[in-house]
Amino acid sequence: MNKWIQFYGLFQREVTRFLKVPLQTLGAPIINSFLYLLIFGVSLGESIHMEEGFPYLAFLIPGLIAMSVIKNAFDNATGSIVGQKYMNELQDHRTTPLSLQQLCLSKATASLTRGILVGLITYLVGQAFYITFQKAFLTIHDPIAFTYFIIFGGLTFANLGIAIGMWSKSFEHVGAVSMLVLLPLIYLGGVFFSLENAHLFWQTISHINPLYYIINGIRYGMLGKSDINLALSISVTFLFFAVCYLLALMSLRKGSNYMR
Repeated sequence: MNKWIQFYGLFQREVTRFLKVPLQTLGAPIINSFLYLLIFGVSLGESIHMEEGFPYLAFLIPGLIAMSVIKNAFDNATGSIVGQKYMNELQDHRTTPLSLQQLCLSKATASLTRGILVGLITYLVGQAFYITFQKAFLTIHDPIAFTYFIIFGGLTFANLGIAIGMWSKSFEHVGAVSMLVLLPLIYLGGVFFSLENAHLFWQTISHINPLYYIINGIRYGMLGKSDINLALSISVTFLFFAVCYLLALMSLRKGSNYMR
């Protein structure tokens, strides 16, 4: 069987799985985006003045898009793998002709698909808010940079989700990582505020946070403004992607990870 047919078969299965729960995949992100934009972008945003000259709502929307893509790619990968462990399905992958690379990339790209879908929903909701309250259309300043950080940011955390899912024995382990590691990284990555105005200690911490570079890259793609150099963001994002991809492959190579 052609290796691309094998890859596409597993990819299609993963996409079909999350599309079977549209309220969880599509409904919840719409509500979350609406609440974030209403509370932070509109209610609090009127009292926040950005030094760059654009409204706080414009600053917030790229951050929410980045958060949506990253978190949904991560959650989809971990949920898929741990769920298959509970159903005793994951070990079946060991008997298929799929290589580790095909298995990793099919699950990662399916998780990226979900992340992009949710990110698109967040963009559309944010655009509706921006048109309503700013009477203008929020354009994408650099589509190439925007696409680069969306794709590599999503793939990075999809691969990290594969590694965490393979090493986790239960949903509780995944939930602990998501709450104690992923969410702090997201919030300290500059989703809701510019770290240029933060204390020097938090600025230093943020510069070792890879999410800081992904979020600023997406913000540059939309607004043409970033707290850090674009070339540095591109390099760090790709390096972090390579590390997470290797971690995913290592976790898939160990046979005991396929069992609960």
